[in-house]
Amino acid sequence: MQIADFLERAMADGGLAPGDRLPPQRELAALLGVDLTAVTRALAEARRRGLVEPRGSLGTFIAAPSFDLAPAVDLSMNVPPPPDGIDFGDMLRRGLTQVTLRADASLLMTYQLGGGTQADRTAGASWLAPMLGEVAHDRVVASPGAQSALAALMLCRTAPGASIAAEPLIYPGVRAAAAELGRHVVTVDVDDDGMRPDALDAACSERGVQMIYLNPTLQNPTTHTMPEARRRDIARVAARHGVPIVEDDPYWLLTPDAPPPLAALAPAQTFYIATLSKCLSPGLRTAYVVAPDAEMQASMLGALRAITLMAAPVATALATQWIRDGSAAGLLAGIRAEAAARQQIARQWLSGSGALAPSGIHVWHALPSYWSSAGFGRAARDESLRVTASDVFYEGAAPPNAIRISLGGAADRTQLSMALKKLSTLLARKPPSASMPVI
Repeated sequence: MQIADFLERAMADGGLAPGDRLPPQRELAALLGVDLTAVTRALAEARRRGLVEPRGSLGTFIAAPSFDLAPAVDLSMNVPPPPDGIDFGDMLRRGLTQVTLRADASLLMTYQLGGGTQADRTAGASWLAPMLGEVAHDRVVASPGAQSALAALMLCRTAPGASIAAEPLIYPGVRAAAAELGRHVVTVDVDDDGMRPDALDAACSERGVQMIYLNPTLQNPTTHTMPEARRRDIARVAARHGVPIVEDDPYWLLTPDAPPPLAALAPAQTFYIATLSKCLSPGLRTAYVVAPDAEMQASMLGALRAITLMAAPVATALATQWIRDGSAAGLLAGIRAEAAARQQIARQWLSGSGALAPSGIHVWHALPSYWSSAGFGRAARDESLRVTASDVFYEGAAPPNAIRISLGGAADRTQLSMALKKLSTLLARKPPSASMPVI
């Protein structure tokens, strides 16, 4: 293993270059002072790693670096784009060093009560201040991601078989959680401002709605942002029927001039969820939840513990450390700038059709009539691209003929530009005929 590691380091340092011939194995064994078997096994390990290639009687040579001629670019997963000039590895090392210096390691590696420590909740309150203003730390719950919080709220605030009101196009995790828990999603009609208050009023009266789910800022997938007046109208309908609102708000911090959250306009009616997965990093597995009152918070915590017991202490502590030392704010600023640059690239290649938001990490793009959403998704895969078809977000017979394009999955702007250029070419090309020639 030491010999194989040495070869790898020498290649990285430039001491060995592709095409260099290694000494014969017996000579190499004598030079290193080891037996022939050790060298044979070392070269076998080096070959497994792709470091060397045997060429029969010519000997063993340093291999050329391998690469995929057509790497797949994933434009289907909504993740924050890697910001230019920020070294994630260095951030992670420094953050974890500070966590281990400041915290008792034994506490980080044992069971803890769900909801986070006081330090975690205080950091959460600080993170939520731009959205909600001053929030007491004891009102904040640190959850292992937004999906766990959504499932817990369904479990504690609705009964089996209950209806959950939502817009026609929604985050797929909501439908998945509802189906697994024996609840069902009721679709409420929308207009240009989002969910219609009159349609919600009818659903609450006629369908026994017990929860309203909204993603009102840079909605996933449509990128629509609900105006403040509509938010107030929706809150009034919910209050009249005594139905809680679950506000899933992952993109507010990526949106310049976003309207106030419903939780700021109607705090007594709204559960607020702000995950770090979409604005910092999915690996942190941390979302902050604010409930309308202490009783509802306790109910939610009980359901959350039944589902996931607790958030991983190390990940939550890292989020807390980054918020406290300013790393999170710096990372957020970098992601905002990167997202804006990537939206500009999207406008360059995808202008003319589709909802191009001024900010955020995804695009909702209408397809030409000759493409179906599912058909285009398959064609994109054939071009080593992945996008998300509209039927993933829609429950019904006729989903909109559109796709969601996520901008954060590409490694850098150059890769994104090449991928979107390829998508643009594919959009302009009609699907191949069903009858293909046989060769």
